[in-house]
Amino acid sequence: MLVLNRFVVPPDAPDEFVSRAHAALAALAASTGYVSGRLTRALDDPAHWTLVTEWESVGAYRRALGGFDVKVHATPLLSESLDEPSAFETLASASPGGEIVVATSDRATEQWR
Repeated sequence: MLVLNRFVVPPDAPDEFVSRAHAALAALAASTGYVSGRLTRALDDPAHWTLVTEWESVGAYRRALGGFDVKVHATPLLSESLDEPSAFETLASASPGGEIVVATSDRATEQWR
């Protein structure tokens, strides 16, 4: 499962945002079921940032949101992200040079290929 939170950061506030994002990422990374995460910034518009995390399952992500450190460090930051869908299920993946691996959707009634 992939969680993608997008932010628009004022030009005078990137240092404060990055510090808070690092604390949020560290809190999330300490959670059970966390797979990976990264903080990214748009190359074409440096005001646009994303916090991307990958989780073993939607349950692991939801349990992580209940953790004390996540509530203190991540939840306030995540509440400032753009109001749009942020949690995505993986329906297909491929390793470098590898075959496409298709997964069954937990939500869709038909398989997407």
